[in-house]
Amino acid sequence: MLVLVAPGQGAQTPGFLTPWLELPGAADRVAAWSDAIGLDLAHYGTQADADAIRDTSVAQPLLVAAGILSASALGAIADIAPGAVAGHSVGEITAASFAGVLDDTAALTLVRKRGLAMADAAAITETGMSALLGGDPEVSVAHLEKLGLTPANVNGAGQIVAAGTLEQLAALNDDKPEGVRKVVPLKVAGAFHTHHMAPAVDALAKAAADLTPADPTVTYVSNKDGRAVATGAEVLERLVGQVANPVRWDLCMETFKELGATALIEVSPGGTLVGLAKRALPGVTTLALKTPDDLDAARELIAEHGA
Repeated sequence: MLVLVAPGQGAQTPGFLTPWLELPGAADRVAAWSDAIGLDLAHYGTQADADAIRDTSVAQPLLVAAGILSASALGAIADIAPGAVAGHSVGEITAASFAGVLDDTAALTLVRKRGLAMADAAAITETGMSALLGGDPEVSVAHLEKLGLTPANVNGAGQIVAAGTLEQLAALNDDKPEGVRKVVPLKVAGAFHTHHMAPAVDALAKAAADLTPADPTVTYVSNKDGRAVATGAEVLERLVGQVANPVRWDLCMETFKELGATALIEVSPGGTLVGLAKRALPGVTTLALKTPDDLDAARELIAEHGA
């Protein structure tokens, strides 16, 4: 059984969209999306520097566009035939497109409003996120709470992401939980999936009210709790609430295991979720769709593991 997953913010790197735009029709698609949301995706995906694409309002639509573009290079979702789809943080909007809950333009429109709303919320207080590598999850969570931080991403495979003010994160760097090998600051501009994002929830709810979601055509696994969601209305509701709720990618991977996953493909800019799967899902074949050079290998995996 094949699982198709989409990464979250922080996966972007300068120029990563460049090779994808060389595929037939790709530049025209991206230009149409850019016009629809008022953001030059091609510029940011090919020419902008790391600081420019770290901007939440830019990074999020750029990631969703890249995910949709790279997955569609493999064929229609019916051809890919995944047994399940899921996304980490903003990647859930990409996954909603895969599952037919939102069409491409609706997904890009929603993520553009999400990025702007979260950027506005992040501007209220200086906040950020850092990944904890190693350690016992229960010990780490208790330690984070003692420092006033939120375990915003529980990613499994020994990784938790802490979120809070810059002062709280500095304290964490000086006072790591027992067993944690390293604390790594992430390339994000705020404490996402915490109470700091509460203002963005209201803005996103208003944006979602204009959309008409369809029910998923494939199993859609929500990162709120790892549960498969059957209706488009509930997917949309969860997409709104998740900006201020922790991401439980560990529970998503448990669901992949229960569903009988044998292979996992992470769309562009892939790598992060494949790394977690390699540690948490032994025996599952993984592939990160980084550039079009990976398409042939991905198609072979689909032929072997697709439904």
